[in-house]
Amino acid sequence: MTVKLNQRAYEYAKQLIEEGKFIDDEREAWSDHHPSTQIEEEFIENNGLFEYGKWFLGINDEYREDRKRYYEFPYGDFENMHRCGILSVQRRAIQYKHLDVGKASADILAVIDKQAPKKASESNETPSDCLY
Repeated sequence: MTVKLNQRAYEYAKQLIEEGKFIDDEREAWSDHHPSTQIEEEFIENNGLFEYGKWFLGINDEYREDRKRYYEFPYGDFENMHRCGILSVQRRAIQYKHLDVGKASADILAVIDKQAPKKASESNETPSDCLY
């Protein structure tokens, strides 16, 4: 299995932050904020797999691009990017040695922390704590 960075999703995540469409939440929140399978299916039905893929930082070339499983490492709820989602991506990418995805997640965290400096200074989960 080869998982690599989804460059389109990486750029989209940065765009969402620039537009203020991000939630500056904590790591533990992702289990509550992650979209359900039903929400994912509805999003695909209404928007297609191309748009769906913009919400996943990894792509798995073991699967075809027209399959849901092609996309890995979700980071948002199809409306907003979530800091907790990026933290989850970073942890799992490091764990499974998908270094380009891990580095991209660290870069995104740095952009978030520039947009929300007060929150970043109060948190112990800043990019300086990352492995990159």
